[in-house]
Amino acid sequence: MSLLIRGGTVVTADQVQRADVLCTGGAIVAVGPKLEAPAGAKVVDAGGQYVMPGGIDPHTHMELPFMGTVASESFLSGTAAALAGGTTMIIDFVIPAPNTSLLSAYDTWRGWAKKACADYSFHVAVTWWSDQVREEMGVLTREKGVNSFKHFMAYKNAIMVADDQMLESFSRCVELGALPTVHAENGEAVYFLQQKYLKMGITGPEGHPLSRPPEVEGEAANRVIKIAALVNSPVYIVHNSCIQSLEAVTRARLDGQRVYGEVLAGHLVVDDSVYRHQDWDFAAAHVMSPPFRSREHREALWKGLQSGNLQTTATDHCCFCAPQKAMGKGDFTRIPNGTGGVEDRMGVLWTTGVNTGKLTMNEFVKVTSTNAAQIFNIYPRKGAIAVGADADIVVWDPKGTRTISAKTHNQNVDFNIFEGMRLTGVPSHTISQGKVVYAGGKLDVVEGAGRYIDRPTFPAVYEAMKKLAEQRAPKPVARH
Repeated sequence: MSLLIRGGTVVTADQVQRADVLCTGGAIVAVGPKLEAPAGAKVVDAGGQYVMPGGIDPHTHMELPFMGTVASESFLSGTAAALAGGTTMIIDFVIPAPNTSLLSAYDTWRGWAKKACADYSFHVAVTWWSDQVREEMGVLTREKGVNSFKHFMAYKNAIMVADDQMLESFSRCVELGALPTVHAENGEAVYFLQQKYLKMGITGPEGHPLSRPPEVEGEAANRVIKIAALVNSPVYIVHNSCIQSLEAVTRARLDGQRVYGEVLAGHLVVDDSVYRHQDWDFAAAHVMSPPFRSREHREALWKGLQSGNLQTTATDHCCFCAPQKAMGKGDFTRIPNGTGGVEDRMGVLWTTGVNTGKLTMNEFVKVTSTNAAQIFNIYPRKGAIAVGADADIVVWDPKGTRTISAKTHNQNVDFNIFEGMRLTGVPSHTISQGKVVYAGGKLDVVEGAGRYIDRPTFPAVYEAMKKLAEQRAPKPVARH
């Protein structure tokens, strides 16, 4: 069945035009003025609205086993909530336990994700190093459509990797044409500070940001950027939350290094005062890593997004309900780290970005969709309104409103970090694979309709980078 989106203004990363969009067989087949609807086609009236590529959230954690519990959001409920907010694809994370098979973990996560109702893909974490890991990274890139590998510099005694392991893994990424991604916090420093504050009797959620100050993030970001430079690898740093990390990314980019930076919607709008709230449950609900920061950091992150030194926005959607957060009563280090937002990211960024003049509409499309599609090598299949692209589209009502509340959201969590925020600019329709899955405030999704999206590696880019490295490599001194 065909779908015609009629009468709207198409907004992409580089263009604004009045045009209709015709979708057939799950793909966009025509973009232009006054298109004719085929017989039997469904017509969506987009008059007075914007037609944009569906959002891509490159950082989510559905059903994640973590810190002694499992994230409350399933791949079905999480992708449904994403669709309600205008996001049509997520990139989640396979996180193997140390000393276990990456391939087995990948198969496990693929099994969990079969219930997804929107398209999805996976980054795979490298949590240890061996010849087995090296070989399995090759299988994942060649046979499983994986082109990015995650590295945690935080979470000592769990999934943290050391510098030598990152050097090995980054080098392997260069060989394979894959992109290393990194959670940049100095895990040794965090652990030291956690023990320090616990000994001081600081056991509540306020201890969380104290033990993860901006300096531990900035140090790690600087270090991993230098590690990437040593092996001539690009690097993608997730959830930058502070001035120190942003400055590290900016310096490297100005020096010509291929460094990408991500920022979370929450870090752009939520203040660190939440950790000092008198209600323990309220404060604990905001515990995530890196933590929310003070105003000067939020203002700097907006400037990083505006300047292009931060390219993508995400949520790090990893939900834990109040009874799960309560596992950390008496010890803040045991509060499961994670908050939600996959349903709210697009509306929050439009309201606080486009409506305030911080972002243009084209920039909004870039940071919510197109840049992620390009960085993770699925453009123009995703992130575009163009003939041949997947018909993953959001029809955006700039005058539509919604007040965010845990009582009415579609996310499977009992708290919302954006509670009470009044949005102006919301989806009126979300289209996934050419089908209307959200309209009039109601979801119409099918369990299992989501597809796993292969992401090819970057051989051409990497071959050029390897040649450059070879040219710069020192030559042995000839001695007689």
